[in-house]
Amino acid sequence: MSDIFKQAADKSYLFIDKWQKQHQQLQVGFTMKNGGCSKHPFATFNMGLHVDDNYEDVINNRKRLAEKLQFPLSLWVSGEQTHHNEVYVVERKDKGKGSVAYDTSLKGIDGLITKEKGVLCTAFFADCVPLFFFDPVTAYLGIAHAGWRGTVGKIAEEMVKKFIELGTQIENLQVVIGPCISQKQYEVNDFVIQHIPKVLQKNAVIAKEEGSFLLDLKQLNMEILLQSGVLRHNIEVTNYCTFTDADSFFSHRRDHGQTGRMLGYIGYKEDE
Repeated sequence: MSDIFKQAADKSYLFIDKWQKQHQQLQVGFTMKNGGCSKHPFATFNMGLHVDDNYEDVINNRKRLAEKLQFPLSLWVSGEQTHHNEVYVVERKDKGKGSVAYDTSLKGIDGLITKEKGVLCTAFFADCVPLFFFDPVTAYLGIAHAGWRGTVGKIAEEMVKKFIELGTQIENLQVVIGPCISQKQYEVNDFVIQHIPKVLQKNAVIAKEEGSFLLDLKQLNMEILLQSGVLRHNIEVTNYCTFTDADSFFSHRRDHGQTGRMLGYIGYKEDE
């Protein structure tokens, strides 16, 4: 089955080839779990500094990816990721925030947008939804971290609003919904479902026995993007499930919270 993501030759990360072909300096993708130096239960390519992994191992993993992408760690930027819907427009002065220390991440931020060259916007995942945004006309791009809280908080809509504020014409905005937990593997209770408007539940929720539901985070984000005006043919959805593909991805739910993090990234390299 073909996918919007292509796999790097060494199987350590995925990338959105279609977008990279539209802009030669664009780097956009999502890491996998293999090819690093972290030990169990973070084996091996853990990118998260906020989990209980050895600090040096995580930095070495990040440096390995930086080398593969030819995008130095000093140019990476990340948000604190508090499962909310705050979006931040990244400037050159933000370079390095969160790159080697979690406490320097952008506070309270789950969505990043920029058009600056020489800045790599990054976010961390282990079942939550990575949302990638690209407007080839204005050159603005972005990434958002959407767990169930961020999803029902409509971070996807907040990202779209910010793109429009920055001058994007909605018909030009392209979105990719990346690897996350699939509906089949994501059972939730009433508490979660109560946060989802009824109109959005129809295509994204399957009721099981009393008080138990299967939630499709990919579909829910899709519905919110469509409601926000993004054109259906400009939204692409990966087939990958982080829970099911244990050989390729970390999964917070499958691994009972003791696990590493994949990194989603998007940015333009400097002019050569």
